[in-house]
Amino acid sequence: MSKSIRRGPFPSARREALAAGRARGLSAQTASPSYRLAFEDVDFLLRQDLRPIRLQLELLKPELLQQQHGIKSTVAVFGSARIPSPDQAAAALAEAEAAVAAKPKDHEAVHRLAVARRMVTNSRYYDEARRFAQIVTGACSTDHICDFVIKTGAGPGVMEAANRGAADVGGKSIGLNIVLPMEQDPNSYVTPDLCFRFHYFAIRKMHFLTRSKALVVFPGGLGTMDELFEAATLIQTKKIEPLPILLFGREYWNRVVNLDVMVDEGMISPGDRDIFTFVETAEEAWSHIAEFYHLPH
Repeated sequence: MSKSIRRGPFPSARREALAAGRARGLSAQTASPSYRLAFEDVDFLLRQDLRPIRLQLELLKPELLQQQHGIKSTVAVFGSARIPSPDQAAAALAEAEAAVAAKPKDHEAVHRLAVARRMVTNSRYYDEARRFAQIVTGACSTDHICDFVIKTGAGPGVMEAANRGAADVGGKSIGLNIVLPMEQDPNSYVTPDLCFRFHYFAIRKMHFLTRSKALVVFPGGLGTMDELFEAATLIQTKKIEPLPILLFGREYWNRVVNLDVMVDEGMISPGDRDIFTFVETAEEAWSHIAEFYHLPH
């Protein structure tokens, strides 16, 4: 029987950790926290002055696992966690209407009804995000014209819809979740082996752009704006190569972001408006991406 080949003269960290765990003979010295192997000492790793190491670990873990799973290119989908599916929107509207019928002078109930009506309209974006992910995943995993994988923030709303669309056609998708004060579990459609959790927003946003060939942005709030404009700034300042940034819903984006005013005030150049492209449907979005990369569509 041939002997197994050792990788160098030293035992692996895993082997050392297992050996340390089996160590006998507890004493005052071995019971002290100082005696723990540094890479197994959680209290040590969580010290304030170990933040640079934690940043590096949070950068490396998703990177190495994506390499391991053969992820080469992605399409990032951003959008509000609050946009419901059409069924959820209809149920919420019925509940809001019942609340106003019971208390017609309740201002909070009236406001909730107005929002519920808007969400019924906005729920179309759930369907478009789901359809868009189906198209991308189908083209890239079935027709083999590209190797794009859908990537989201792993939450509900638009993110859930995009991960769900990839799963609909038997494809994989990535989720980049974040620890928040209001705990948010990843949606059930993210590929489990590609579901990552972050502490640092900055590292998470780096991973959104790493491997991304396009950014598809649905209506959203502050988080969506943060992700959108950081990417736009990197393109504007030529820190990254240009890539399609597609904004779903011209009406929404023209209401909440007035690029023309920025141009008129001299805050951006007229050409900076070309960083963004407005789209209304999943098919239109995919057409723009396919044209940009000279793919058949």
